[in-house]
Amino acid sequence: MKRPFYNAIHSLLFDQKHFLDALLGRFGGWLPDETYIRWDYYLNHSRSINLINPQRYTEKLQWLKLYYRNPLWTQMVDKYAVKALVSERVGAEHVAPVYGKWNRAQDIDWDQLPDQFVLKTNHDSGNNGVFIIKDKSQIINHKSQIIRRINQSLRRDTSRAGREWPYRDVPRCVFAEQYLEDATGELRDYKFFCFDGEVKYLFIATERQSGGEVKFDYFDADFNHLDIVQRHPMSDKKIEKPAMFDQMKDLAAKLSIGLPEVRVDLYEVDGRIYFGEYTFFHHGGIAPFHPDKWDFIWGEQIHLPDRNHK
Repeated sequence: MKRPFYNAIHSLLFDQKHFLDALLGRFGGWLPDETYIRWDYYLNHSRSINLINPQRYTEKLQWLKLYYRNPLWTQMVDKYAVKALVSERVGAEHVAPVYGKWNRAQDIDWDQLPDQFVLKTNHDSGNNGVFIIKDKSQIINHKSQIIRRINQSLRRDTSRAGREWPYRDVPRCVFAEQYLEDATGELRDYKFFCFDGEVKYLFIATERQSGGEVKFDYFDADFNHLDIVQRHPMSDKKIEKPAMFDQMKDLAAKLSIGLPEVRVDLYEVDGRIYFGEYTFFHHGGIAPFHPDKWDFIWGEQIHLPDRNHK
């Protein structure tokens, strides 16, 4: 029996969740948004979603995907276009400078770029579409690979996986911005969860460049450590409160006014605070909370707006 066929049969018989998850990923693009979200939620939580009277944080994020539209969110998830918005709201000093912007990777003007920089596609999620160049002289023989990967990112439709509609109409591009590094030797980002201008929680991702698994540690707005685990384990090292924590919290609050829920990612580098990105659907609104109680506690913070779609 051929191995791929055997693996498919084995998954079907002994790992139905894995099989159905793979099936949804492969063919889910054909499904209506609500059908897709109901299946996706069930596969990740082993329970049906309540969209009539959502109570959980994960349920309310799915509700926002389906029943609420704010055109400004498209600009806010556009990693290039959002820079103008953030500069207007809190000042250009909180935005990493841009060296150039191109519609295709083939058009990148490598000669105009400094020795260190970061290339980003403006619509992709997570670390997809992010290329950190610490020494330009070392990539001379690898430019074709970088170009190929950037174009792959530009073709990726991030709005289909998870049905995160704000990404659908982002005019795609690639841009180069300043390379940033903090005192830890990496770029530790502080991810603030905000609810209509009020910071309630944050998490800090550490050990990204350790070669092992990244660590996620959650805190409340007073920097008390919380027993939340989502997708990644906590660090076994003490996470120190950043020197500019209060200033970052104030900045995140200003950047989230008028939004029912958003995650504001910030960096602290050499005594300055830089904006990273907005995320409206943390982990796609799909990742379970451990312990489960936090799904309800966070859900209480979201006051859903009036339905204005479908």
